Amino acid sequence: MADPVRVRRLSDQEGQQLLRITRRGTGSPIRLRRAMVVLASAGGNTVPAIARLVQADEDTIRQVIHRFNEMGMTSLDPQWAGGRPRQISSDEEQFIVETANTRPEKLGRPFTRWSIRKLADHLGSHAARRVRIGRERLRQILHRHRITFQRTKTWKESTDPHRDTKLARIEYVSSHFPQRVFAFDEFGPLVIRPQAGTGWAPAGRPHRLPANYHKLHGVRQFHGCYSVGDDQLWGVVRRRKSAANTLAALKSIRAARPDGAPIYVVLDNLSAHKGRKIRAWAARNKVELCFTPTYASWANPIEAQFGPLRTFVIAGSNHPNHPALTRKLQTYLRWRNANARHPDVLAAQRRERARIRSERQRRWGQPATRAA
Repeated sequence: MADPVRVRRLSDQEGQQLLRITRRGTGSPIRLRRAMVVLASAGGNTVPAIARLVQADEDTIRQVIHRFNEMGMTSLDPQWAGGRPRQISSDEEQFIVETANTRPEKLGRPFTRWSIRKLADHLGSHAARRVRIGRERLRQILHRHRITFQRTKTWKESTDPHRDTKLARIEYVSSHFPQRVFAFDEFGPLVIRPQAGTGWAPAGRPHRLPANYHKLHGVRQFHGCYSVGDDQLWGVVRRRKSAANTLAALKSIRAARPDGAPIYVVLDNLSAHKGRKIRAWAARNKVELCFTPTYASWANPIEAQFGPLRTFVIAGSNHPNHPALTRKLQTYLRWRNANARHPDVLAAQRRERARIRSERQRRWGQPATRAA
């Protein structure tokens, strides 16, 4: 039996970028959906579970995962083709991209960054390899290769000395014991104010929300629990993060498997998640706490589940208070869990698709292809 399709292990920078895309929920919808697919696969979710999450076909999910494994973050955006034949060879275009990604100081130029004019002049006067190119054509090439003019930023890499060990443990339990793997994390802060969003409306007449100049309701935190094997999501809204609230969530997870067999809970390294009382309770109740590495919360399977919460409950809303927002969250969770497809139904659908492919091949001689 072939191994299940799964995204390769992400780097810290890739995980943080994917987490930022799914949490903000802005920009291209295609980019958002593909980021959710990759993040869910990195968290150990199976292809059928991811297909239910983003409402897509399983073959499409496999294609997105394979493309990410081959191309990386560039696979999140659609690739468009067409136009006049290229006038610059592939080698010259690659040389332009390499030059643009090199600091001018390393090439003997007396400045710290390129402008379009300076870069075009440098390429045209290069002693070893001269490339004559106009500024607009140069801008188009840089845009196609996703090289943009942006601010220099810092980033956090995982400093956890046990990073690989923790990631390997999460991958192992997610692959071998999916029915006993759960995930926990807080989603927030939840604030009461009009939230920008998207939706269907007449052209030129978008839906509008009133402005809110006063924040009188404070903030809340949604403590979410996710069953990887059953694809069920539940949780409660609390005033703050605390060890007591974490312990209450872990007890609800333990109650979901009351047979006394070991279970595994994936969660991050927040101090409220690993106190002495929590560790003692976990040891007594056969609960293994699988902590994600430092600065690598993207490895938590529940992170991808928070994207739809923000998209369909938070974005485009104007809740009057926290009780109303809590009711909306719980109503959405009940709808989501009720519409999650059972694994037996998914298996029957796969068998039906295989039968249709075989019938098509028998009748018309078409190959019964299937994505890996």
